[in-house]
Amino acid sequence: MNQQNNLSLQTLNNLTSKEAEQWFSQCCAAPKWFTGMAQTLPSRDFDGLMQTAKDIWQQCSTPDFLTAFEAHPMIGDVNSLRKKYATTKNMASNEQQGANGADDKTLHDLALANHDYLNKHGFIFIICASGLSAKTMLHALMLRLPNDTATEITLASAEQIKITLLRLEKGLNSKLENELEHKLEKGIQTS
Repeated sequence: MNQQNNLSLQTLNNLTSKEAEQWFSQCCAAPKWFTGMAQTLPSRDFDGLMQTAKDIWQQCSTPDFLTAFEAHPMIGDVNSLRKKYATTKNMASNEQQGANGADDKTLHDLALANHDYLNKHGFIFIICASGLSAKTMLHALMLRLPNDTATEITLASAEQIKITLLRLEKGLNSKLENELEHKLEKGIQTS
């Protein structure tokens, strides 16, 4: 696959099945999800692709969710970020930007709470961190830490699809660009 992660919808539609799976796997690591997405191509428009992403995620189960969660770095863990973002760094960049400017105490508390969460639930804390400060993430983590694991799988899977949709949008050239492309194609066909 082309090293360039940003694609037009037309380019995505023209990828081989294997290339499409590889591209989608950068958005979400659950094989059922990325294989399902590749099988639905070609997609007519951006909105349809986003709806398909949600629909396929709804068909996934706990093992799929856990596989997706495992591909995430622990929030605030710089070494984990480097390792796990190696193949998805373009699409996943800035997802945890809020942790960058955090004070030492907040980062320390976040690291401790993350480890407590992992020890309790068996997977890392998942939150769509885009635009959130470290303090906000820590607050959310502390609120969710007492939950039972089944509740956390449900909550984390809802956060995972938010992350996946953001990565899809980021990975495709802007939504507006794709809509314009589609409208132009329709206009040409009706002329």
